[in-house]
Amino acid sequence: MQRVVDGVPAARPAAPIRAASRPQSMNESGLAYNEGVHLSIELDREDDGRWIAEALELPGVMTYGETREEAISSTERLAIEVIADRIKHDELPPSALNVSFMVAV
Repeated sequence: MQRVVDGVPAARPAAPIRAASRPQSMNESGLAYNEGVHLSIELDREDDGRWIAEALELPGVMTYGETREEAISSTERLAIEVIADRIKHDELPPSALNVSFMVAV
């Protein structure tokens, strides 16, 4: 898999961008939150041209898309579903559904 940043192959992985906010606490699953959840999305481009987007703070939340936007949108949707499920099972507080995404560029 070749890492691509803004259409140019990257020599090394891009560092995830985090939203600046108040100090965050960690829950039992390791997901950081304060009044909401801030997630970083990292993008890669496969050799066959497909895009892959991953929410770094939620292991396993990774999707493919034919376009960059499709991969990002699918990953955001899946992340929200995972967070909602964790809220349902009392693993996160209801305020965690206030989700913000930062895409690493």
